[in-house]
Amino acid sequence: MTDPQNVWRRAALALVLAAAAVTAPAQQRVRNGDYIVAIVNQEAVTAAEVEARLQRELQQAARAGGQAPAVDAVRKRVLDELIEERVIVTYARDSGMRVEEPELDRAVQSVAAQNQISADQLRARLRSEGIDYARFRANLRDQIMIERVREREVYQRIRITDGEVDRYLADQKIETQADIELNLAQILVSVPEGGDDTVVAARKARAERALARVRAGEDFATVAREISEDANKERGGVIGLRPAARLPDLFVDAVRDVAAGETKTELVRSGAGFHVIKVLERKETSALRVTQTHARHILVRSSEQVSPEVATRRLSDFRRQIESGQRRFEDIARQYSEDGSAPSGGDLGWFSPGTMVPEFEDAMNKLPIGGVSEPVVSRFGVHLIQVVERRDIAVEARQVRDQARNVLRERKFDDAYSEWAKDLRDRAYIEMREPPI
Repeated sequence: MTDPQNVWRRAALALVLAAAAVTAPAQQRVRNGDYIVAIVNQEAVTAAEVEARLQRELQQAARAGGQAPAVDAVRKRVLDELIEERVIVTYARDSGMRVEEPELDRAVQSVAAQNQISADQLRARLRSEGIDYARFRANLRDQIMIERVREREVYQRIRITDGEVDRYLADQKIETQADIELNLAQILVSVPEGGDDTVVAARKARAERALARVRAGEDFATVAREISEDANKERGGVIGLRPAARLPDLFVDAVRDVAAGETKTELVRSGAGFHVIKVLERKETSALRVTQTHARHILVRSSEQVSPEVATRRLSDFRRQIESGQRRFEDIARQYSEDGSAPSGGDLGWFSPGTMVPEFEDAMNKLPIGGVSEPVVSRFGVHLIQVVERRDIAVEARQVRDQARNVLRERKFDDAYSEWAKDLRDRAYIEMREPPI
C-alpha cells in the first residue's frame, strides 16, 4: 500500500536473543572474543552481529528447503546490510529525526505481543539472557528511525511524468476523458437566411456594438435583454448549466480557453447569426465510475527479526480466531497491528483502485463483503485483510490520475531506495577492519 506516513514498528525478541553483540559506539569496548569488523561514521559493526545474522539467514534458508546457500556469499551480504543500516540510522539522527517515548513503548508492546508474552515477561526474559533493556529499546528506536527516514527520503526522490501516467492509463484501458458542464449566456444578433452582404455587415456591426458595451463593463444581462434575439433574452441570455455534449460544438470550441466569468473577445458566427458569448460557470466532471472498498487490516511488519513465515503463522492463528467467532477483527487489530490504523481497529477507510500495493489489492478484490483474507505478504510486512463494504462512485479525472501516480510511484520505490542508499553510503565514512591476529 501507498502509506509513507506509516513506519515499521518491527523487532522481535529472537533478534536480541540471537545476537552476541549489539550496535555500539566505536569507542565502546568490545567483549572478549568479539571484534570490530567495520566503523560506519561513529558506529561499530561487530563480528558477533555479523555471525548472529548469518546464522539466522542460514536457519531460514534451511527451513525453506532447497540447496543451501554459499556461506561466504551470505556473510558478505549480511555485512553489507549491517553497514547500510548504520549509514541510514546515522543519517536519520543527523537529520533531526526523533522517536518519542510513547511510540517506543508501543513498539516494545508489539515485540512482546509477537512473542505471545507480556511486556513484563519480555523484560524478565531479556534480563535472564543478560541483555540490557535500555540497549534493547535503543535498537528498536533505530529500527523505527531507519524505516521512517527511508519512506520520507525515497518518496521525495521519485518523479512521475504526465506521459508515464498517460501510458499507464492507456495500458490499463482506463478512460479519463473529462466531461465538461458549461453555463453560457449569449447575445444573438440574427442574420436572415439569404441576406446579402449589406445585411450581413449591418447585423455584424450591431453585434460588435453589443460586444463593445459588454467589454466596456456594462452588465451582460442588461445588454442581452436589449439586443439579443434569442428565446433566453428575458433571462439575460442565460442558456443554463448543461453537459458540453448537449451544447453546439461551435460554442464549446469557441469558449475552450475562456475562463468562468469572462466573455469571449470575438464574435462567434453560426448559421443563425452572430453571437456574443459569456462563460458564467465551468464544471469538469468525469464519466468514469470506480468501485471503492472500505477495508480493515492487521499488519505484522516482517524483517530479518520477524520472518514472513513467523508473521504468517501468527496472522493465520488470528484468522482462525476471527472466523470461529472467538474474537473480532477490530479488537485484534487494536491490540496487535503494527500500523497507524491500529487505534481505529485497523480501519483504512474508503479507497479507490490503485491506492494500495498490488499484492494487497489483488487479495482484497477477491474477498466478499465481510470476508477475511489469508495472510498477504507485501513489502510493508504481512497483512490480514477484511472487506467491510463496497460502493460504485463517479470520480474526477484528476483523482484517477493521482491514483495512477501512486501505482507508478510504488513500482519505482525499490530502485529509488537502492539509489538513495548508495548515495548515502558513498558519502559516509566507512572503515573496514581486519580480524585481530
